[in-house]
Amino acid sequence: MSVIILLITVSMIVAGSFLIAFIWSVKTGQYEDKYTPSVRILLDDTETEKNNKV
Repeated sequence: MSVIILLITVSMIVAGSFLIAFIWSVKTGQYEDKYTPSVRILLDDTETEKNNKV
């Protein structure tokens, strides 16, 4: 029975740390880039060609 209490406590701590990390990343602007994902496939092609020539 004490193992279940320990597992619940540890899982709540892990879940809380992920929630804090998510809130921190949203507040610092990690998810505000809306332009790059739409053109990322175009940018990767040019970088790959440059790496192949070297």
